[in-house]
Amino acid sequence: MSTHWNDSQPIYWQLKDRTIAMILDGTLEEGEALPSVRTVAAEFQLNPITVSKSYQALVDEGLVEKRRGLGMFVCEGARKQLLSSERARFLEEEWPATINRIEQLGLDPQKLLDPLKKKES
Repeated sequence: MSTHWNDSQPIYWQLKDRTIAMILDGTLEEGEALPSVRTVAAEFQLNPITVSKSYQALVDEGLVEKRRGLGMFVCEGARKQLLSSERARFLEEEWPATINRIEQLGLDPQKLLDPLKKKES
């Protein structure tokens, strides 16, 4: 994880988003323990309360579970749940803006997809 934080969003939220990205890309697998609050706080020079708040947000979303005395673990089905919700969010929020930008710039959507088609071959 990068140690660069932007000022436009609370750090706990950015940490939550980075953890979600790690679950989506398989860096953190279902059933795997998250690094301890103390470890993350020390590594990124964060207040442990910030890390705890981030982890609690993941628990609240049903992506991570607390196991008393053991730590936090990625829930079974978390990746599938994330893929579903992130795809829906992309299609509802990001894709319309992307389409609009493509049209504004006069780009040919087919040419934009050509590199993807070559990867599939």
